[in-house]
Amino acid sequence: MPIDAASTSEPDLTLEGKITGSDNKTYRELPFQVPEGIARITVEFDYDRADKTTIDLGLIGPGPFLGRDGFRGWSGGNKRVFTVSAADVTPSYSAGAVPAGEWKVLLGIPNIRAETQASYRARIRFTRANRPDAIPAVLAPPPLRAGPGWYRGDLHMHTGHSDGSCASQAGAKVPCPLFLTAQAASAAGLDFIAVTEHNTVSHLADLRELQPYFDRLLLIPGIEITTFQGHANVFGTYAPVDFRVGSASVPDWNSLLSTLQQRGVPVSINHPIRPSDERCMGCGWTPTPAADLSRVQMVEAVNGGDADTPGSGVAFWQRELNAGHRLTGVGGSDNHDAPTQAEEPFGASRIGRPTTVVRARELSMAAILDGLRAGEVFVDVRGTKDRALSLSAAHGAREVAMGGDLALKSGEEALLRLQVRGVAGGKVEAIVDGVVAPLIAQPAIGSAEQSFDFRWRSDGARHWLRVDVRDAQGRLALVGNPVYFNWR
Repeated sequence: MPIDAASTSEPDLTLEGKITGSDNKTYRELPFQVPEGIARITVEFDYDRADKTTIDLGLIGPGPFLGRDGFRGWSGGNKRVFTVSAADVTPSYSAGAVPAGEWKVLLGIPNIRAETQASYRARIRFTRANRPDAIPAVLAPPPLRAGPGWYRGDLHMHTGHSDGSCASQAGAKVPCPLFLTAQAASAAGLDFIAVTEHNTVSHLADLRELQPYFDRLLLIPGIEITTFQGHANVFGTYAPVDFRVGSASVPDWNSLLSTLQQRGVPVSINHPIRPSDERCMGCGWTPTPAADLSRVQMVEAVNGGDADTPGSGVAFWQRELNAGHRLTGVGGSDNHDAPTQAEEPFGASRIGRPTTVVRARELSMAAILDGLRAGEVFVDVRGTKDRALSLSAAHGAREVAMGGDLALKSGEEALLRLQVRGVAGGKVEAIVDGVVAPLIAQPAIGSAEQSFDFRWRSDGARHWLRVDVRDAQGRLALVGNPVYFNWR
């Protein structure tokens, strides 16, 4: 998540003061000036709580209290930090534009004893409109789980905020509440999900409201940028994206990718090998002119149940790897009906099937997105809770994991170590530059956990090598990301 970490040390404004017993059961306004070009206001408030002193909080914009730009919310005494923006807000507050002018932190003092004096301080931070995703770090929840590990998640799903639907209590088809999606993901044992609605950010406030409740499931804000020339997910974004590829504002995908690169949000091409006609308008990846994939970080190699179908994105991903684009292969369910886990044209669309498994330093948004960019990632095609794959390559004292680059001179050999769990009876496949290579003498998996050591000899040129795992029925079970040779 793009976080303006520096903002945690020095706020843009600090408002300080004192209240005394004479302020009991009164209101106080703390005015401050908001300059032009602000996308978000974040307020962090604290005060002396001795002798049962209580201060409640609200926010007033520059307009009349009951006018369009006036009262923005009241959280009473249950929130120490709150934020308002056009796209997402802290519960208790209203989303909307942030016009320049005089705003006010509104204090209500329901209790302070007659002889008591209490100090208060409001730290105010602004997020500039030219950096809409750089939210203050005080808004980020602490890591849901500390320490490095493999974290399992789903990177593609929809709710009633776009075209997700489910049965109502009476059985009618209705837009499906986001809560049911988070609940299904939690029940599936996932560590994180990205909710990626089509071209909208209306779900961001819901995510902010639900995150404290789902304190074992990281909720990542996303958008599926849906155009007539292809779809792509962006993750960790907190502001709308102009998706109108082919318009005067966004002439082509390169213009859009340039904007996203400036905003610092990672991009994943979705279901690239799909029909792009009346069956699935714009679903296939067909940018005109061709998109510059150096500005893209990921490809959805598996979407729903398409892993062993002509609609799988694996072939597209491998072709772009061969073209020199260093892209992390990921998966996403593309779920549109959380309660019933519906069937889609390319297979089951159950939340968590497939699961994208990421090696990250902790379970936080910033760490998961960094892990996806780094590429130590595999896709558990059937969304199990325990299947695993890891691959490393070493030469001498140098060793890299999936996503890493190892420099080898011509004739030098890399020792590769593969570890597989949960696919007994299956087999492993080593793939070099898109072609299955007979590098593993005994590819059968004979136990619940098994290691394979094998070698690959370099010719000094640039190559990539990854491993897939098939189950006992020959179905694709695990999709590994590459280790790279001589890419720097």
